[in-house]
Amino acid sequence: MAVNAEQIAFRPLQADDLPRMYRWINTPHVARWWDAAPSLAAVEAEYLPRITDSGPTQCYAILLAGEPAGFIQTYLIDDHPEYAAAVEVERGAAGVDLFIGEAEHVHRGLGALVLRRFLRDVVFARAGAEACIIGPAASNASAIRAYEKAGFRYLKSVRVPGEAEPEYLMRITRAEALHDR
Repeated sequence: MAVNAEQIAFRPLQADDLPRMYRWINTPHVARWWDAAPSLAAVEAEYLPRITDSGPTQCYAILLAGEPAGFIQTYLIDDHPEYAAAVEVERGAAGVDLFIGEAEHVHRGLGALVLRRFLRDVVFARAGAEACIIGPAASNASAIRAYEKAGFRYLKSVRVPGEAEPEYLMRITRAEALHDR
């Protein structure tokens, strides 16, 4: 199924999404790169506060033609001091993390389309952030290709405490993301 950007939307993550999140996080294509969740209770413990609280991380469901297809979140890197110290990027930079949860949508070009739209509609729609950082694992070649297609460029590789391998930090500026391609 060919996907176009107009079929992609985002809505804030909701409590009734958490069983789906649990399923997604534990599918092989996501679990390889995302911290596995031993139980639905563990997913609820991590994500419910992000849903019910107005904390620094904003979580969204990725919708494809109105149906949940994945997860994406954004935050200001400065709001996470340990991570900020590890990555050492400019003050005020936003971060973004995502995964495509539904296996039938993996390796179909959706990641780049999702990122471009999310940068435009969410990350750079709010005032302040002039750059966005994404940090896939250095060995996650398919994610790196998708992020390059979305306009991200390699910045540096860094070791983040608790991560199994270095992050391959990539960066895009507001001007680059909002420039029509």
